[in-house]
Amino acid sequence: MGEENEEIKTFKELGLSESLVEACENLGWKNPLKIQIEAIPPALEGKDVIGLAQTGSGKTGAFALPILHALLEAPRPKDFFACVLSPTRELAIQIAEQFEALGSEIGVKCAVLVGGIDMVQQSIKIAKQPHIIVGTPGRVLDHLKNTRGFSLNRLKYLVLDEADRLLNEDFEESLNEILQLIPRDRRTFLFSATMTKKVQKLQRVCLRNPVKIEAASKYSTVDTLKQQYRFLPAKHKDCYLVYILTEMAGSTSMVFTRTCDATRLLALILRNLGLKAIPINGHMSQSKRLGALNKFKSGECNVLLCTDVASRGLDIPAVDMVINYDIPTNSKDYIHRVGRTARAGRSGVAISLVNQYELEWYVQIEKLIGKKLPEYPAQEEEVLLLEERVSEAKRLAVMKMKESGKKKKRRGGEDNDGEDIDESFGLKNGKSSKKFRR
Repeated sequence: MGEENEEIKTFKELGLSESLVEACENLGWKNPLKIQIEAIPPALEGKDVIGLAQTGSGKTGAFALPILHALLEAPRPKDFFACVLSPTRELAIQIAEQFEALGSEIGVKCAVLVGGIDMVQQSIKIAKQPHIIVGTPGRVLDHLKNTRGFSLNRLKYLVLDEADRLLNEDFEESLNEILQLIPRDRRTFLFSATMTKKVQKLQRVCLRNPVKIEAASKYSTVDTLKQQYRFLPAKHKDCYLVYILTEMAGSTSMVFTRTCDATRLLALILRNLGLKAIPINGHMSQSKRLGALNKFKSGECNVLLCTDVASRGLDIPAVDMVINYDIPTNSKDYIHRVGRTARAGRSGVAISLVNQYELEWYVQIEKLIGKKLPEYPAQEEEVLLLEERVSEAKRLAVMKMKESGKKKKRRGGEDNDGEDIDESFGLKNGKSSKKFRR
């Protein structure tokens, strides 16, 4: 299949309708990416598609465009036309945004059904009969069971995005129930970064004679990504993080940690040193997470501290650098983390800070990607010149966290992360603390 597609250079040649070709141009999509070239023609022919694609490969376009093309050709459907299931709220919101952007000329409407947002508001959106439902399995199922008049009985398309993640304990049961409630006679697109036994099983249950597409070798990182590591003592990790971020001042960076508390502590430390950092983690309410994400996207903050909750599905096109502050225990998570940079043909940097306790996990990552990475070059004496200032910034950050912990207890444990973000991170008036100078 690959060879005959080598010649395809435009969206028009893929067989898409004129208005969709125009929509792609308006979004700045000049040429289709590999996954789109391979997935769109069979999808337009009405075939089921299973796509193995690394994050950032353009898969949302690969399933959104054929669905919109079919929607254009269908007589005005009275029922919901397509349902896209995703593992995270943020990814669901972004998929819906992309559908609406691509379908803006034809007035495509989406409803996003995810947790953390009022169900009544969502029911009102459902009542307006949108064409596309995008959501997380648990919340979509809640609505199927409890929202009057909502059914997917006449659904034409089902998309399972990041299927490997949809099949973990949290979602598997809901997903199975949804599959019982939708018509068997439908088109199904399944996309996954990795091919696990569960994904194979789902493929057998869900898809009929699918066309299989691999947009990447089994576990690979894109060629435009420059990957490095630095082996260091655990006690110097904060210093190295500050050093790298100041060396790369002006870049947008995502820093991955293991815990929610670490995102907040590190963000406070960096703020105390004048770096524009903001945390995003699973303890924050949905609106606070989106608020933090928007501050990062708009450039108001250029360092985003996050846990693996945020490592997938955040389509932030302009990330220059990913730093693994904590090495992931599951080496596949490394692929997803570093996939946040060097997206869609751009270049990017990924640096992993490896301490003496994490060496074993790091070795597993090198095995998985099949290569030895070069070391990040830095003079330790130069890095440690920052030690005093970083220690002081950390002392103040720990005090601040204890303080807000006491406040939280007094308020009965309610979520005040949002206020902390606005106050602690100097965002009430959009100003950051005074600039850190090395």
